[in-house]
Amino acid sequence: MHRSGAVMSLNVFKFCTALRSLGSVMILLVLGVICLTYYALVITNFGPALFDGGLNSVVALFVLFLFHCLLVMLLWSYFSCVLTDPGGVPVNWRPEMDEERGETDPLTGSDFSVSAVALQPSGVLSDQPNQRIRYCRKCNQLKPPRCHHCSVCGRCILKMDHHCVWIVNCVGALNYKYFLLFLLYTFSETTLVTLSLSSHFLSFFSDEEIPGTPGVLATSFLAFVLNLAFALSVLGFLIMHISLVAGNTTTIEAYEKKTTPKWRYDLGRRRNFEQHFKLHTALTEILLAFVGVELVHQVFGTDKKYWFIPAYSEDDLRRIPALQGLQYPSKPDLDAQEL
Repeated sequence: MHRSGAVMSLNVFKFCTALRSLGSVMILLVLGVICLTYYALVITNFGPALFDGGLNSVVALFVLFLFHCLLVMLLWSYFSCVLTDPGGVPVNWRPEMDEERGETDPLTGSDFSVSAVALQPSGVLSDQPNQRIRYCRKCNQLKPPRCHHCSVCGRCILKMDHHCVWIVNCVGALNYKYFLLFLLYTFSETTLVTLSLSSHFLSFFSDEEIPGTPGVLATSFLAFVLNLAFALSVLGFLIMHISLVAGNTTTIEAYEKKTTPKWRYDLGRRRNFEQHFKLHTALTEILLAFVGVELVHQVFGTDKKYWFIPAYSEDDLRRIPALQGLQYPSKPDLDAQEL
């Protein structure tokens, strides 16, 4: 029994080490696909078409303008995901005590230690068990609500969603918005490229004479296939994460709450999305109706100038606790049931 446990720990350690090593390779892969796409779309196809005159030049100008706008936002969002700390537990963090209830968030699953500790109003730990305080045995520290330990990063991450090898980073409270925008702009960009190069792809299966050198045709064909594959896969992730935002949950919490009939952080679709965005356009109202305004605020903030860029206003960061990853609104009725 002990031997198998040791072997399992060793295997997990090796797996986490492999993921860390794979990170830089994945970044190079992403940049490689972008460079290939840029060469196929801009250099060999629509760039030269700018000088054809007539409708071809107009179409080429439109495609190139839209492509470069999306490319800038994609790269901005991507490197924001890579370079932004997803959120770690502050040193000597202690949960804020509820004056009326005198308790904090409940322990869940394997997040708590065997001998749980209690936090007195004075802020001093005692030996009395309190099953509402979450504790990480690996980091040897208390855990804020919705915080989980990442074995790859080797630390607890605030509102951890998952560890993503594509960005060599965890997706957590402080970069989740950037990750959603990365998915959105990646899907938009790859869809645009797929549609723009679809005629070249279809030419391979027709009897028409195909213009261009074999190298140009092969590059266009490969760029089409890669972008189509990314568009379809990213669409699945985008739909999944929109549904997660609608339920005010993360990927990890979605598995955890399968055993929980009611999710305490689910404030309703409109209020849920308000925690991430606060949109007032027609498109925004449709989105808010599906997800919820309050959830939008929790991810995107309230300043609509910042909704679709990987950044927050200073006012939102100061006023919205959820954007700092330490406090989240929950249903009062469910909190009362937990007493």
